Amino acid sequence: MRVSLLHVLAVAGAIAATFAPSQAAAARCSLSGTSGSWAYTYSGTIFTPAGPVPAASVGRFSQDAGGNVIGSQTRSVAGVSGVEDISGSVSVNRDCSATATIDVSVNGQVTRTAMLTLVYDNNQNQARGIFQSLTLPNGTNVPVVITIDFARVFPKD
Repeated sequence: MRVSLLHVLAVAGAIAATFAPSQAAAARCSLSGTSGSWAYTYSGTIFTPAGPVPAASVGRFSQDAGGNVIGSQTRSVAGVSGVEDISGSVSVNRDCSATATIDVSVNGQVTRTAMLTLVYDNNQNQARGIFQSLTLPNGTNVPVVITIDFARVFPKD
């Protein structure tokens, strides 16, 4: 029996396709895949009527499989630091892009709400983000340029 090179390559390709994970499956993100304990830093600039002001923060949060977020942060704005609580929700797309709405509170009172755009990477162990908007409780929009880096506290395999 003669076996052609084309036949061997076709069989080898079929076997490889059967055992190799599909690229589409590997690229899917989900709320359950991004749930867990996270640490983050952000830094950037807040634009006030008096001029630009530097801002930075370090914090941690937990996200459940429903997209609910709760945590705390220490932030510094123009050199004045404070401890704040955060809560909100995140929505994750299959392509690993995401959006989040985060309320920042001090002593139980919401002081501002941040709308974030995110992208998860590194097998959903890291994320990058930027503030889309920052709004005060009275509805005032505060112009900002702030970027965020997230990492899991305990990376998953």
